[in-house]
Amino acid sequence: MSGVPTLPAATLRTFVAGLAALITAVIALGSLVLVTEDGRPAATIQQDGDPAAAGGLRPDPTLPSNSPVIGGPGIQVTPPDLMAISPAAVSMRTLRKIAKLRHVQKVAAADGGTVRVSGTALQLLAVDPAQFRSWTPKAVAEHPEVWSALARDEFVADGGTIKRLGMVLGAEYQLDGGPRLRVAASASLGLPGVDGLVGKDLGRRLGFSSAVVVLVHGDSPSLDAHAVARLLGPKAQVVRVGAAVRRAAAPTPSAPPAQALVGRPESYLELYQRSAGVCPGLSWTVLAAIGQVESGHGRNNGPSSAGALGPMQFMPATWKAYGVDGDGDGDADIWSAYDAVPTAAKYLCANGAGQGGDKLRKAVWFYNHSWDYVDKVLSLADAYARTYS
Repeated sequence: MSGVPTLPAATLRTFVAGLAALITAVIALGSLVLVTEDGRPAATIQQDGDPAAAGGLRPDPTLPSNSPVIGGPGIQVTPPDLMAISPAAVSMRTLRKIAKLRHVQKVAAADGGTVRVSGTALQLLAVDPAQFRSWTPKAVAEHPEVWSALARDEFVADGGTIKRLGMVLGAEYQLDGGPRLRVAASASLGLPGVDGLVGKDLGRRLGFSSAVVVLVHGDSPSLDAHAVARLLGPKAQVVRVGAAVRRAAAPTPSAPPAQALVGRPESYLELYQRSAGVCPGLSWTVLAAIGQVESGHGRNNGPSSAGALGPMQFMPATWKAYGVDGDGDGDADIWSAYDAVPTAAKYLCANGAGQGGDKLRKAVWFYNHSWDYVDKVLSLADAYARTYS
């Protein structure tokens, strides 16, 4: 991108100095399970990696036994207990050493940098939206616009930054010497010293420094900050995350299901079958085929490159118009299969799917504007019908 600034060493020092005193950051980038020398499971290192793909055109054999996903992968939050700022990229070898320390359960490395708007410095983290979600407070993890905005290369501002600088949601701001960024969403990140988030790819284009932020999650009172500092070197700065941020990130029990549209069946097979009743004339096999093609039945809940979210991959605007509370818990949750599958049936029905034939083909086309996609879904639906008839 022409005209996009890079971060010289002085800017990196500004970023490091600005974050070291206050920062509490959270990053996740995939997972690698380590084992200690005595065979015990060690910590998980978060690293780059794509979630598992949905698979080919064979019906999923686990459909009758797999439980539907509530909230998708990563909904169980894992707040950081220690935060370190390094003056240089932290190697995977060093992350492995940190992961083997006593009481460490999870380690992550993140990119960071400083941009300026009308001379005002903003300290940002660049994250992978599909992987970062599990490290945020539950309210943020369940905020679709945050993850959709990051997937679109837009800016998610911390609530405190919005208030402090008088920013306006939806407005575009010119970076000094760089591109314009749209403030697409705001969230209470609970990250003192961090003004907001951008996607990892945009961070690279902005010249952000790679792997200079290290997060450590584990048994908070027992984690040895000095041991982490020794592994990172004398110029690294390590801070302990406050208890208030940990409490903010703790998950809360979901409300017990009430009488609902489809309830909470124990398997995806039953969920697809019940949800087809939302659209008389629609076969459950079409829903199963879409669920497999879109997310592998909740194994890859996005965001997609276009910003689609959840097990049935809805765009937030479409969800706002069609989303239903399928399990009766009082919330139409784009990340929950119990809500997303009956919503898919409702959306297909609104486009004529219950009438079958060409109307069904057109309804599936409305779901994803590709005739190849239509052929793939309906072929897989036929395979489901043969397998589970």
